[in-house]
Amino acid sequence: MRILRGFGTSLRSFLAQRGGGALPLSAGMMLTLVGFTGIALDGARLIYAKDVLQRSLDSAGLAAGHALDADDMTADGQDFFDANVVAGGSILRNTNLSIVSSQDDRVLTLTATAEVESTFMSVFGFDTVSVSASTEVTRETRGMELALVMDNTGSMRGGGKIDAMKTAATALINSIFDGEEVHPNLWISVVPYTATVNMGSGRSAWLQTAEQGLLTDGSYGGTTWKGCTEARGGTGDRTDDPPAIDPFYVYLYEDASDNDWILSGGGFDIDESNGAQNNGTGPNLGCGPAITSLSQARSTALAAIAEMQPWHRGGTASNLGLVWGWRTLSPRWQGLWGGSTPADMPFGYDEPFMDKVIVILTDGQNQFYDHNGGGPDGSDYTAYDRLNIFGYSTLGQARQELDDRFAELCVSIKNAGIRIFTITFGSTPSSSTQSLYETCASNPGFYFHAPNNSELQTAFDAIGRQLSNLRLSQ
Repeated sequence: MRILRGFGTSLRSFLAQRGGGALPLSAGMMLTLVGFTGIALDGARLIYAKDVLQRSLDSAGLAAGHALDADDMTADGQDFFDANVVAGGSILRNTNLSIVSSQDDRVLTLTATAEVESTFMSVFGFDTVSVSASTEVTRETRGMELALVMDNTGSMRGGGKIDAMKTAATALINSIFDGEEVHPNLWISVVPYTATVNMGSGRSAWLQTAEQGLLTDGSYGGTTWKGCTEARGGTGDRTDDPPAIDPFYVYLYEDASDNDWILSGGGFDIDESNGAQNNGTGPNLGCGPAITSLSQARSTALAAIAEMQPWHRGGTASNLGLVWGWRTLSPRWQGLWGGSTPADMPFGYDEPFMDKVIVILTDGQNQFYDHNGGGPDGSDYTAYDRLNIFGYSTLGQARQELDDRFAELCVSIKNAGIRIFTITFGSTPSSSTQSLYETCASNPGFYFHAPNNSELQTAFDAIGRQLSNLRLSQ
């Protein structure tokens, strides 16, 4: 405070001077003060402008990196760059953005230049000052275990829906693998579901001991167990308990009025081919393709997708598809799957830099189906047996029960730390089914309704973008 008072006294004394020699000195001091003030103002503007330019460039890089199609990178990046420049108060003029992609489209190098209007420096002939910024974005796929849980029920046959789903899922796999056959931190399982789920005939050791010889002794017309199982009893159909805790029962579609495969005069009439559709017969009727457990090979995932077909009879039990998707990712099943899945997988939930993700799709609603309108005990056979054996007298009551079990599963899976993306497809899913799937998704942005084939591709593209992890590397 004494210093300020002293400065004030000196300034008053200086101004009180009447001699002419003080005037040039006074003018010089004022010019110096104005100069420093002007430089400070222009400097502050330049610092702010540089910050706006860098933030706009980083935003452009993330937007360009999210574009799955390389042709969209520049357009998407430019749009975000321009929007952020405007949001910065339009301090930048004559901006220029350059986006250069590496040959494999993995690394994007972005540079930008702009001009800033000067305030004081224009007195010296500098009306604008140039600023520049650069950044580099690396497009990477996050380490993840991803389960694709796909509807393979008979309704997927109409309108080319099964082909649209396979095309979209194939594009998703190709996108996240980025053209590579193997990615060191990416594992995919594929879980087709109908009114039951096929865990694979090679996994008979997971069955109840008394069940392990069924459909293998020739007494079923020479056919063998395909791999489908009944749903576990009690709450077991909503847990990831391994088979050592709760082994499974064989799905066996009995000979009955709606599936007459044992001839009265002896012999068998079995046609379990996909082409037989609702007219098929046999103990495996309605059993779709087997689960493909976690694999690091892109070709394995693509082969599993290509194998998918619409399988008729029984209905839809998406809750069973969902719980088996969980089991392919649950560390409680570590070392059980065999095949292309290593003994130390699935990884623990706390594995560093790894995510666990489920994508589940349906084109209808959970239901017991009654093909000929007069099936024994109220419906076709399912993993829960038939409608009345399940404990309900109407199809609507049973549908609500399956929906409730689906909702309960969604909560358990999300609580375990697994992210869920959900898709309702086509015109069939009711508003209640759409709401069920939207609530199941980990957040509203992870739910998609695709009313037609083209919008299904859009939904899978959006999921692919969200599964891509981007980081600013420089």
